[in-house]
Amino acid sequence: MHFEIERKFLVIGEFRDQAYDSSRIRQGYISSGNGRTVRVRIRDEKGYLTIKGPSNRAGLARYEFEMEIPLSDAEDLMSICEPGIIDKTRFLVRSGKHIFEVDEFYGDNEGLIMAEVELADENEPFEKPDFIGPEVTGDRRFYNAHMRKFPFKLWKDSI
Repeated sequence: MHFEIERKFLVIGEFRDQAYDSSRIRQGYISSGNGRTVRVRIRDEKGYLTIKGPSNRAGLARYEFEMEIPLSDAEDLMSICEPGIIDKTRFLVRSGKHIFEVDEFYGDNEGLIMAEVELADENEPFEKPDFIGPEVTGDRRFYNAHMRKFPFKLWKDSI
């Protein structure tokens, strides 16, 4: 069983000049509820199907299964997703021995930029780049599955 362990942060500074790669991502949710999701993603010209389990109490770790699927299947599956598609560009930034995935959101989530770092262990140390702001790990408002129903534009003034 594969578990992802990640920490999430708001981005408060310039990061683009540090990025070594980027890709456009569109993702929808076939099913979401009780912390479990079945997601379809189109990343550039590739399709993916992902199943995620509920997060642990700290919001740091959760079960994840992902597989690449044909792009045509991903496009078909997008048509049966629940309302609210997430649209973002993901930038990859190295920091020490880790890679931060920085997501810049569009549409109803425009104005939100978040960074995630995957860890091998919940207590693994990592170097924070200078653009990293407050940690939002475990704050469900910042889960993509939540933001498709309750987009950033509705609650951005509360942060």
